[in-house]
Amino acid sequence: MTPPTAKPHSGASTVGSNREQVRQHNLSAILRLLRQFGTMSRSALTQRTGLNRSTISDLVTELQELGLIVESEASATQGVGRPSLMVSFSDEVVVFAVNPETDATTVGVVTLSGKVMTKVRHPHATVPTASVSVETTNKLIADLRTQLPPQFRIAGIGVAIPGQIRVEDGVVRLAPHLNWVEVPFARMLHQQTGLPVFIDNDASLGSIAERDLGAGRGFSEIVYLFGGAGGIGGGVIHGGMLLRGAAGYAGELGHVRISDSPREDYSGLQGTLESLVQRDDLLAALKIESADDAELEEVLSKPVGAKVQKLLESQIDALAIAIGNYVNIFNPEIVLLAGYLGVLYSYDRDRLLSRFRWSTLTAPQDRLLVKPAELGPNLLMIGAAGLPIAPLLAEPAITQLFPARGK
Repeated sequence: MTPPTAKPHSGASTVGSNREQVRQHNLSAILRLLRQFGTMSRSALTQRTGLNRSTISDLVTELQELGLIVESEASATQGVGRPSLMVSFSDEVVVFAVNPETDATTVGVVTLSGKVMTKVRHPHATVPTASVSVETTNKLIADLRTQLPPQFRIAGIGVAIPGQIRVEDGVVRLAPHLNWVEVPFARMLHQQTGLPVFIDNDASLGSIAERDLGAGRGFSEIVYLFGGAGGIGGGVIHGGMLLRGAAGYAGELGHVRISDSPREDYSGLQGTLESLVQRDDLLAALKIESADDAELEEVLSKPVGAKVQKLLESQIDALAIAIGNYVNIFNPEIVLLAGYLGVLYSYDRDRLLSRFRWSTLTAPQDRLLVKPAELGPNLLMIGAAGLPIAPLLAEPAITQLFPARGK
């Protein structure tokens, strides 16, 4: 194969291109710092970026003109001199976050800083088909758009789905709990809403949200486990980045076999963590038809019967074995437990930690933390919101925003 011939170019155009790339990089750097640290002063931005004050001033002004950030005076000053101007995200640029589950579809409005402004949950009497889920989501988004002030703008829609996702084209390869196979969900929802749609695995998004805005801040090696109505998922952060694997399906930690039990999980695999630790089993034992995690914790804060106690202990022991396996394999700095798994942690932390150490090598336990995730019931809203926010952070000057009231 003949190598391509270099194209002639002018030095001026190259310099112009490089300057534009540097400008875009610097604009992105400021937004990423605000995403990581929240409200910051101009002087802090100068210190963190290494740019001079004049450059920071120009960049902040441009981001203000784009409507992405606002400035305000600090409420108090230390020492003498004028108060430092504080820079923060504007709340008038938002995204929609969506989480379709077996029993309900939840849609939220989330700001660029990760604040959930509002959230609505539409229950389903039966497991929704993909078409029903898209129709429901479209209606919820349409209703929420009418409630937004007219000056608001929308960056897009992020969807957290309990299943295997081909991220590049938004296809749900397999969502066993929802009975979805090869569903072009992103395209279907875009056709209904007219907004750009990004989708990913719910547990992967949860792990990224906790890394950036929750209990995983400051850690680069994280194992994250989430338990919900749709089973158990997970995510692994290695070197600060989500471990995706060769085809993007890494992190299915709920399907790791930990027992010779013949009981099957939602994918038909036997003896897995997901098959042995199921939220519905506890609800049935408690004779409760439905409860969120906070309500479950409230119920379990009071004495329970022997049958429920035995079930909880067996689930905690299974979770402990699984955590031990993950620690042996990945050697994380921290293991985060979210959703229903956080409920089990809260119920008997001492049992979980003691049992997990029985199945873990001694060396990886050094400096290891095991604790609940921090973002609580808004975890998947914040995680899904990160999908349409990411391209805006990367290229703020050219990413299209959409009016709140239009389709």
